[in-house]
Amino acid sequence: MRTFVHGAAVWDVACPQRPSRVAGVTMAGFKVPDLAALRMVPHPAVTLLLEFGAGAPVVEDAAGRRRGSLVAGPGLGSGGTVRAWGTDVECVQVRLSPVIARAVLGAAPADLDGAVVSLDDLWGREAARIREQLSEARSWAERFAVTDALLAHRHAAGPPVDPELAWAWHRITADPGMARVDELADEVGWSRKRLWSRFRSQLGLPPKRAVQLVRFDHAAHRLVAGVGPARVAADAGYADQSHLHRDVKAFTGTTPATVAGELFLAVDDIAWPDRGTPARARPPAG
Repeated sequence: MRTFVHGAAVWDVACPQRPSRVAGVTMAGFKVPDLAALRMVPHPAVTLLLEFGAGAPVVEDAAGRRRGSLVAGPGLGSGGTVRAWGTDVECVQVRLSPVIARAVLGAAPADLDGAVVSLDDLWGREAARIREQLSEARSWAERFAVTDALLAHRHAAGPPVDPELAWAWHRITADPGMARVDELADEVGWSRKRLWSRFRSQLGLPPKRAVQLVRFDHAAHRLVAGVGPARVAADAGYADQSHLHRDVKAFTGTTPATVAGELFLAVDDIAWPDRGTPARARPPAG
């Protein structure tokens, strides 16, 4: 476990010693005595928050407040409208590639419709069981093992996405901001309309939005690393610095300079040092 310090924030952060058995799953553990209001920055993954401590995180979006274990679709927080806070927060946070999220969750990311959903509503008694198991675990290593076993079991039992979509997602994440939807459709042998429809229903967002979100995430982390906006815009495939500014504003409701200091992003170097593990994908047949 490492200590993350950012201004007044002091968090304990734990990382698994080995990768998940399921490609496309990454996780981190957090112990936060006092989580001040935190802006949620959009991320190109489905977020699964498994809480088990004395306190409970609170997440507030336009639909209201949610407490306890939660799940949210890719791009949560667009517009800078989602906040999280709490005291005595202990949780395992899982990031699921949209390629595997449908199998693990038992529901398509599109069904989340960009909202925060209580895990109790989605999983029923299984949500209570995993909370109890995490509470009884004696170490972070045991908590990660319990979580990974559950995710692997659900993934094996759940429906896979179309292989063409897995390939398209791989192409989008392999070169952030550079993929073109028409080219993706040609590569998988589908019409643009069919790619849009299947991508949206199975992965939770349209392909063009996915390209924008992956590009933004890449750019945001470059800003946090101290790279200037002009260089970030050029390297991330934006037309110019103004284009970057508009994209950052749309996703976060704030400016590139503010994003560079976001607590939500600053912890990633400790909690998610590899920025996630892309789900394996094979080229489409033909």
